[in-house]
Amino acid sequence: MEQSRLPPGQYVPRGRPVIHYGRVPAFKPDSWDFRVYGATASGEEHCLTWPEFERLPRTSVLADFHCVTKWSIMGNEWCGVSPAAIIAAAPPDPGVRHVMIWAEYGYGANIRMSDFTAAGTLFAMELDGKPLSAERGFPVRLVVPHLYAWKSVKWVRAVEYLLEDRRGFWEERGYHNVADPWREQRYSYQEEPGEGPP
Repeated sequence: MEQSRLPPGQYVPRGRPVIHYGRVPAFKPDSWDFRVYGATASGEEHCLTWPEFERLPRTSVLADFHCVTKWSIMGNEWCGVSPAAIIAAAPPDPGVRHVMIWAEYGYGANIRMSDFTAAGTLFAMELDGKPLSAERGFPVRLVVPHLYAWKSVKWVRAVEYLLEDRRGFWEERGYHNVADPWREQRYSYQEEPGEGPP
């Protein structure tokens, strides 16, 4: 059954690998905030404190997780805040087609609005019934199970609504703009017309 859920070129490793770029940030709840800005419907920036973010409704998702380095972790139970809750609190302009997810230290990844709002996408706060560990993205990480895991940004601090697509950190360094593991969209040289920013 698990084999039928593995995208091409992936394997199931022993244990749960952890990969990230740079150091693990310290969580400071008194100064932590979550911003939504860019092309908002009101034209204004929205900001949630940690207590306000914690009070948002929660949902759970059971999903596999696929790293571009070719390993997949199957059957993860994530719990957190759906993008729908963020959109309700901070509506986008009708012309928004992409978002940039920003993390600590200025790291970001771009995804299409259709991927952001897809069933399964989640601002995760828990994994398998426990709060995320610091190295896995505590207090909040995005999880986009149907895309390669670099789009599942750890230590999220902001969502920027975009009227035009633009590449994030790894996309600027040669990774595919869309990142569909079922199509093995690993690198930018594989992009077809229309899959990257104009």
